Amino acid sequence: MRPFLPALFLTLALPAAAETLSAELGRSGIAATETRLAALPSPTDAERFALGGTQFLRAIEGSFQDRWSAGMTDRTGMLPLLRLPLDDNPNPAPFDPKMIVGVFEHAAENLAKSRTTLTAIPGTSDFGLEIALDDIWFDDNSDGTRSKGEGIADILGLEILGGMGDSGATPQPLLTVRFDVADAAWLAAYADMLGGVSATVRAYDPTEPITRVMTARATLETFGTVEADPFFGGNSNPDAFDMIAMILATLNQTPDKALLAEAQTHFLNMVAENRQFWSRVASEQDNAHEWLPNDQQQSVLGIDVPPGTGAAWMVMLSDFEAVMKGDKLVPYWRVGGSAGINVARMFTDPRPIDIAGWIQGWDALPYLEKGRLVSNESADAFDALTSGRAMLFALYLN
Repeated sequence: MRPFLPALFLTLALPAAAETLSAELGRSGIAATETRLAALPSPTDAERFALGGTQFLRAIEGSFQDRWSAGMTDRTGMLPLLRLPLDDNPNPAPFDPKMIVGVFEHAAENLAKSRTTLTAIPGTSDFGLEIALDDIWFDDNSDGTRSKGEGIADILGLEILGGMGDSGATPQPLLTVRFDVADAAWLAAYADMLGGVSATVRAYDPTEPITRVMTARATLETFGTVEADPFFGGNSNPDAFDMIAMILATLNQTPDKALLAEAQTHFLNMVAENRQFWSRVASEQDNAHEWLPNDQQQSVLGIDVPPGTGAAWMVMLSDFEAVMKGDKLVPYWRVGGSAGINVARMFTDPRPIDIAGWIQGWDALPYLEKGRLVSNESADAFDALTSGRAMLFALYLN
């Protein structure tokens, strides 16, 4: 029987016969599916997209696992990868200030893999990959099994997955989406957006400021009960004052120049990949379970995407690109006329950010110059087009 053992092990390593990738995700989870896809010797373009997608999802799942292990399961975070709520861990590990930057370090590794995989798919590819969104789940507690509350809708919320439809409609099970080569560019853009955020957080590593604030808080408590903060009440630790102090101290330190340059590159790549997406989707003639439709298609999620959304979004991103390149300046509140802040130089010539200095002006002076100012015109037009739902659509469109 021994000659058959290798074949048996190979069979066990493959998904069940006729099992779809979507069903495999539902059965095995994101990590196991990614491992199998990464081992394929000659993947098809659909399998490459699936690999890039699972690598992206692993970045999200890993951030949930890092947070759950440390007991950071609420919405106290103000950044992507820290904001979404999770079920409470009844026995979290002692909080380590290094875990905050660790979340973004771990995510950055998977996001980089995802972008590399997705951008290698030829733009002329004609694949189609159907995924039932209900099959996607995040193993928040790393136990290898799907538990209540770990589905994609449970965590990401219906605001993102169809919540922009009819607010009075009865919630329906999430539908099947057909992903294609246009969506590869969309997902690559999202990977770059989150990669840019991750690089920025790592550049202003909050570990030392968090340690300093928590040490001071512990010392204060040796003198007696720390008064409840007046903003939210209660005696949470950290409270609102502690959080504000952490943010101000984090910004007011010398950042890592190389990481900020990396962040700037990510944000510019995000714009370029968005352009690829809208160029590819504009040529589509079908209307098959679309994730993000063109003006002649409909979203399978039931989201009403107004005609002209893509064009209006690209005008906004063109303004963002001009700011990130230094071609347009951001208005500064203490000066008028044709002077503003060169945001691009804040990435190429970074300095500590002293909030008091930015309010008064002394910290803004190194970046203040005369030139073309960016306006609110494109943002206002986009908000009007989306009936005041610009922030929700921004999460959807990237």
